[in-house]
Amino acid sequence: MNSCWCIPKKDDPDFIACMEDVPDVYELPYNAERPVVCMDEKPYQLPGDAGEPFPMRPGNDLKTDSEYVRNGTCSIFAFIEPPGGRHHVSVREHRTAVDRAEEIKYLVDVMYPDAEKIILVMDNLNTHKPASLYRRYPASEAGRIIKKPEIHFTPKHGSRPDIAEIELNVMTRQCLSRRIDDIAALRMEPASWESERNSTCAKVNWQFRTRDARIRRASLYPVFIPASEQRQL
Repeated sequence: MNSCWCIPKKDDPDFIACMEDVPDVYELPYNAERPVVCMDEKPYQLPGDAGEPFPMRPGNDLKTDSEYVRNGTCSIFAFIEPPGGRHHVSVREHRTAVDRAEEIKYLVDVMYPDAEKIILVMDNLNTHKPASLYRRYPASEAGRIIKKPEIHFTPKHGSRPDIAEIELNVMTRQCLSRRIDDIAALRMEPASWESERNSTCAKVNWQFRTRDARIRRASLYPVFIPASEQRQL
């Protein structure tokens, strides 16, 4: 079976502009008045056991049948402030523009009510638009909320630079690596994980710089021919 990859377009200035912008944001000096925060969300399936697992006993692990029951899906939203070590995870039944708007309001009013500006990094999902706030809240309230974040998008078809995506992958490995068939039970797991991450002030030391992108992703950049060589052509 062939492997699937996220392959960016070559010679795409829009992709390059976003790819350089996000590492530049991560290099900003820490400023509690202007925190750098990353946001992402992921779908999560609620699988249940089709039959009773064989319990653990001396010398044998728990044995779960490969067949499972689908109990619907939900979405997990995550915020992380990489240099400040602040984390928030929430589980929602849906991943609509309204859900996203409510999460942004939580970021502004609960997580950082006193911040001068929130430097927000997120991917280019179609619900990640200011219009989502106006869909959920009256214009005066939506306008108030949207003034706080300064949004920086990762490249389309290239969300890897979003540290919140890494955060969700870590959370999935550490506390969701088994079947959880109920959304109420699921909410308890990320909540406990979030509490642990915040108590230890788990930070992220991002190492990929713009100068690295220009070397390691050189094939994606537009090629320019010097004027002297163009005349020779």
